[in-house]
Amino acid sequence: MRLVLLAIAVAAVLGSGAAAQDYPTRPIMLIIPTAPGGGNDVLGRVLADKMSHTLGQQIVPENRGGAAGTLAMRAIAKSSPDGYTIAVANSGTIGMAPTLYPNAGYDPRKDFAPIGLIAASTVVLVVHPSVPVRSVQDLIAFAKSNPGKLTFGSGGAGSASHLFAELFASMAGIKLTHVPFRGLGPATNDLLGGHISMIFSSVPTAIGNVRAGNLRALATTGAARSKVFPELPTIAEAGLPGYEAAQRYGLLAPAGTPRPIVARLNAALRQGLESEEVRARIADEGADPAPGTPEDYARDIDIEDTKWGKLIRDADLVQK
Repeated sequence: MRLVLLAIAVAAVLGSGAAAQDYPTRPIMLIIPTAPGGGNDVLGRVLADKMSHTLGQQIVPENRGGAAGTLAMRAIAKSSPDGYTIAVANSGTIGMAPTLYPNAGYDPRKDFAPIGLIAASTVVLVVHPSVPVRSVQDLIAFAKSNPGKLTFGSGGAGSASHLFAELFASMAGIKLTHVPFRGLGPATNDLLGGHISMIFSSVPTAIGNVRAGNLRALATTGAARSKVFPELPTIAEAGLPGYEAAQRYGLLAPAGTPRPIVARLNAALRQGLESEEVRARIADEGADPAPGTPEDYARDIDIEDTKWGKLIRDADLVQK
């Protein structure tokens, strides 16, 4: 019996190796968990183009927005683990939504085969010019003196812009009032009109209005200063030690995808991240390339899920 089982195991390994040697023999679907536009879509499409050339088969992007990206993640988790359906993932879909929504329908640690990180994007804390603050310390002091008076907009409940602000409020010991929108665009419009106080905004959304003086930028959220806003301190530098938040993008396949196929996809991804065109598009999003191994991304998923899951539970944000 042992010999039979060993033979089956050896055949499976050899079979997966042969499949990887031939892979891919037809187009690959790339599921993007958002509507067209924004970081997920931009990065997914530019990488699909570069990886297609490397792999010798077309990678076809398909946008599947809705339910904070959980619809797309459910679809990839249930797809055949043959390397022909992969997905762009982000901090929201693998770190926030699984705890925020009890019926998300997938486990970020068990239901996927990590291919690799794509990039990490910090965001910028901006306020309306009428808010009487010029630094993070000013903002925290004002919020403590006026509990609940400061309102922050977000791209929706459970979005990165929402959770970045909740982390800030939790660490600073202040109360902020959340005003969710259907996206950062509408939220920014209300901020420009003075209807809300502040936003944790993506760099592309904020940069024009900050440069024009329509909004005041206080700090960025990364561990290091932004290359786009080098004059701005990080939030940790500016008065809230230990604060760090970034929107992280990666590539996933369904759990059970043969390791040689994952390795082939990872190699194509890393080659794409070396392209000057891809690096320029990543920089346009205020992000930095984050090439690495599938194991690196698996560790990153674990850290993201732990960090944001704890915040969501501690702040009682789980959707009933």
